[in-house]
Amino acid sequence: MDIYLDNCCFNRPFDDQSLLRIHLESEAKLSIQEDILAGFHRLIWSYILDYENSQNPFRERREQIARWRKYAVKDVEENEKIIKLATMINRYGIKKLDALHIACAINAEADYFLTTDDGILKKASTVKDIKITDPIGFIKEVST
Repeated sequence: MDIYLDNCCFNRPFDDQSLLRIHLESEAKLSIQEDILAGFHRLIWSYILDYENSQNPFRERREQIARWRKYAVKDVEENEKIIKLATMINRYGIKKLDALHIACAINAEADYFLTTDDGILKKASTVKDIKITDPIGFIKEVST
């Protein structure tokens, strides 16, 4: 199964773990990464992940996230098709950078787009070309 984790998802374990939802999403995300390393899922990477991660002011977080790039089976580069698709997705009310992430995942033919961003999750049903969910939802779906 090919999966794309957005920048919010990669950063979740660095968030305040005192909130139960954040802690559970972090544990789910870490479990998914273990499954990637074990070969159960295939990671998709993109130029927009590189860009957003480069903007992270915390060097240690930036470096830890960047290390995941080497495990990706596909690394999506910007192209006209992605820009057009992102523009269409943006019309659903999804922010531009988020739309680019989703467009990259669709372009790479990922099965799932994983995020912890509530703005994306609320509009997930408007995007028909890929399953969008959070790490907990993903584990629930693929475990059944």
